[in-house]
Amino acid sequence: MAKISILLVGLWVLGSWTGLLDAEYMKYKDPKQSIDTRVEDLVSRMTLEEKIGQMLQIERKYASADLVKKYFIGSVMSEGGSVPAPQASAETWIDMVNEFQKGAVSTRLGIPMFYGIDAVHGHNTIYKATIFPHNIGLGATRDPELVKRIGAATALEIRATGIQYTYAPCIAVCRDPRWGRCYESYSEDPKLVQAMTEIIPGLQGEIPDNLPKGVPFITGKEKVLACAKHYVGDGGTINGIDENNTVIDRDGLMRIHMPGYFNSISKGVASIMVSYSSWNGEKMHANQDLITGYLKNTLHFKGFVISDFEGIDRITSPPHANFTYSIEAGVSAGIDMFMNPKLYIEFIEDLTMLVKNKFIPMSRIDDAVRRILWVKFMMGIFETPFADYSLVRYLGIQKHRQLAREAVRKSMVLLKNGESADKPLLPLPKKVPKILVAGSHADNLGYQCGGWTIKWQGVSGNNLLKVVYKDNPDAEFVKSNGFSYAIVVVGEHPYAEMHGDNMNLTIPDHGPETITNVCGAIKCVVIIISGRPVVIEPYVGSIDALVAAWLPGSEGQGVADVLFGDYGFTGKLPRTWFKTVDQLPMNVEDPHYDPLFPFGFGLSTKPTKGFYSE
Repeated sequence: MAKISILLVGLWVLGSWTGLLDAEYMKYKDPKQSIDTRVEDLVSRMTLEEKIGQMLQIERKYASADLVKKYFIGSVMSEGGSVPAPQASAETWIDMVNEFQKGAVSTRLGIPMFYGIDAVHGHNTIYKATIFPHNIGLGATRDPELVKRIGAATALEIRATGIQYTYAPCIAVCRDPRWGRCYESYSEDPKLVQAMTEIIPGLQGEIPDNLPKGVPFITGKEKVLACAKHYVGDGGTINGIDENNTVIDRDGLMRIHMPGYFNSISKGVASIMVSYSSWNGEKMHANQDLITGYLKNTLHFKGFVISDFEGIDRITSPPHANFTYSIEAGVSAGIDMFMNPKLYIEFIEDLTMLVKNKFIPMSRIDDAVRRILWVKFMMGIFETPFADYSLVRYLGIQKHRQLAREAVRKSMVLLKNGESADKPLLPLPKKVPKILVAGSHADNLGYQCGGWTIKWQGVSGNNLLKVVYKDNPDAEFVKSNGFSYAIVVVGEHPYAEMHGDNMNLTIPDHGPETITNVCGAIKCVVIIISGRPVVIEPYVGSIDALVAAWLPGSEGQGVADVLFGDYGFTGKLPRTWFKTVDQLPMNVEDPHYDPLFPFGFGLSTKPTKGFYSE
């Protein structure tokens, strides 16, 4: 009898060990399994608390490794200008991201987190990164292949700091330049915006032929997750007021504001960000018809939908007035990840209550988590969760700066060149005794970069760029100094989002005064640094040559490349240049179209020599 008992116990122990060995094999940890298999295996193991954690993205200031571990946080982010230290090095950024990652991978299931940032014209928050022209300038290049190369360069610089996710590209179709985000839009023309979605394979990598189009795709440690934004109609608000109401019928919404999303999805964009704005009075963050019904069910978008910064708070007026309602509305609409930088504990508690009391079905939570995990498996972060210090070498490299300089010269739009075609002022002769450079923007790198540079609203000042010039010379100074010609550089001061909403679009002081004093006394070329067309009608007659330089970024030498004839002007207006703000909104093909310079306008010049070596 004792022998039989020992035999039975032995068999039971053997069976138990076999069971434990089986349990230790987790399909989601096996890279040989399909992504779908790994996702389903992982979701089946997750508690509600772990699922809700994956749906959160919190701000770095309020995060720590312990907090990420405690609440199973799926993503951390930097809001505009949020840095681990002033002028932080790439290594400092990596150290911070990896510290958060340690918290994520030490949880029960070890689900890695990813880090997000607004790298919208290069890795623009980072000290010493390459700053490319803002999107409006890239739209002027009409060069999708160039934009793709910029995407690839930006991805490398983002990865150089250990970050894996950028909130770009903005594929808004800006229909009114009074909007403070108009420079984030490639064009007023949906077709041009569609063409510029080529930045997505630059950021994420090309979808291989054997994979279906429309599936989120990212390849390798040198690429990052992209985010098409802001879904949908953000560029069509009344009077260009940021975050306001876009009044347009469904056909118009589909014809003007939706096409960029078709291309973004077909190119495998990993995420789509919802707009703060409303469509015909309904907040987009609560629009189930367009997020779940159209984006997910009709367009078959397989990536994850992310809110904007505290986006669900703004479903109510005032914001955060009824957070429980806002959470229910946002989750039910189909948002998967919530940029809830600070009040994440309130989010966790309220969403848990809403699910447990069956206000939100578990199937909706599972849909959100599946989408987020699918992207995480695709990007390979389970296999290599920690950042690679070897990529630090890519931050601000010369090759990227040369690319930015190329983008600058291709983005310059020549609006006027002399009083007649047979007497052009440009290209400017180099061998002259004396040149006057004037204007507030000629010697200010911060102004030339615009908003979303180092800080959210941008900065003023220089970084190793020096030009000797006179800011605001009077007419007597101009006349008495024997200048051969003058270059006047004026324009807008930096701004971002609603702080840039502007109902008059005039050039700030002392810009008009400088134009009048200089151009009234001497041959002059005026260069406008701006995120959109501005009022120039009163001065055009006195200006000999006029250039729209947009917001060129850190490599302003590209402006000189075309001014002095090393390269020709090739840029074309990505949006209509109005005569007066009373005409706005006015876009190409409108019945009342009467521009100062029409959409697509741009004079050309030939290089003064055949080849120019930088």
